[in-house]
Amino acid sequence: MSVQITAQDINKLRQATGAGMMDCRKALTETGGDFEAAIDWLRKQGQKVAAKRSDREAKEGVVIARTSADNKIGYVITISCETDFVSKNADFVAFAQSIADAAVAADAKNVEEVNEATVNGAKVSDLINDKLASIGEKIGIVRYERVEAPYVASYIHGAYRMGVLVAMNKEAAEAGKDVAMQIAAMNPVAVDESSVPAETVERERAIILDVIQQDPKMAGKPEDMLNKIAQGKLNAFFKESTLTAQAFVKDGGKSVGDYLKSVDADLKVIEFKRVALG
Repeated sequence: MSVQITAQDINKLRQATGAGMMDCRKALTETGGDFEAAIDWLRKQGQKVAAKRSDREAKEGVVIARTSADNKIGYVITISCETDFVSKNADFVAFAQSIADAAVAADAKNVEEVNEATVNGAKVSDLINDKLASIGEKIGIVRYERVEAPYVASYIHGAYRMGVLVAMNKEAAEAGKDVAMQIAAMNPVAVDESSVPAETVERERAIILDVIQQDPKMAGKPEDMLNKIAQGKLNAFFKESTLTAQAFVKDGGKSVGDYLKSVDADLKVIEFKRVALG
């Protein structure tokens, strides 16, 4: 039985990958409507598609990144709305900031605890319902992240459209800000090669091998040679897509790892969170 591919499905894939409408239709048709498989299909055809954006949530809203007073805990929260008219409104931004402040004050561990936190004696969940009624748009907390470390830096980018947290093994305020800006600009998938999820590595390897095997110039080449070429391309992926291996945006002559060592030989990034509106 053939799977019906809707215009909404095609547009969703187009938004996620940047590929053309006809290519997206063919990708979904070829993969029976499987969204993730369709992304891989496009890549196997040699198309440069946008990276998977698991960090992206609502199309409109406000992203607030905060740290505790001692910079040992970081919080990032996304309050969604339906239109940019609301998201750019100063009152709505102030409303989102008040919820972020409440989350920090309560040291909320998850969305449920944020909703139970209070602002001037009123529960956040009640305030959200009141705001929904007053502006006539669906709003809510759609993403909440919390990290804890010896030092956490926070950064808000692009008029509250992206928030970044960087957890480090020791205090380094300027380096923390620099690395947060790097993460905002370059969107790494992990801190380093060892922290890339195994499924991500295998997915990349499978796509790389598939592309190599489709190349007429590779026909008849021994398997060990193909594997070596694939490993080289995978190493290039790690260099481009992991934080410490990436070229430092403020000085392309060194990697982020080199930059951290230049600040302090023992300075390390433990983890990061990057949350962006779609």
